[in-house]
Amino acid sequence: MGSIMGKVMEENLKKSQTFMLETQKMQMERQLQMQNMMRERQMAMQVAGSREMFNWLASFYGLAMLAMTAGFAKSKNPSVLVPSLPLTFIVGYQYDWAWGTKVHRIREDAEKLLVEEHGIVAMPSGVPTFKEIDAARNAAKK
Repeated sequence: MGSIMGKVMEENLKKSQTFMLETQKMQMERQLQMQNMMRERQMAMQVAGSREMFNWLASFYGLAMLAMTAGFAKSKNPSVLVPSLPLTFIVGYQYDWAWGTKVHRIREDAEKLLVEEHGIVAMPSGVPTFKEIDAARNAAKK
């Protein structure tokens, strides 16, 4: 009689463990998906903000170029046009970030860093362990 009860309990334990494992797996998948969705939304906000900034910079650049051109035409002094060089680089950089391929190049460089130079992004002292986290939590309570 005892062995029959033992077998039933063992089967129930295995079923329970399988259910818990599947539940944990589903929860982890949901967390990963949520984190990825949040990352995508944050990146979308950054790119949208960059595009908005480009509109303002391009407007300023256009007005500044008109003013510099008018100043040069009036004074015939070429030094009036000197600020156009850094302004051109700034507007070009912002355009590349907002509508160009800068985001793709950054992603490719990041992937390369993770593969070829992982030590640069590795956490000091490694990934925190459960014991370290629990010890810090207990120390904070005191």
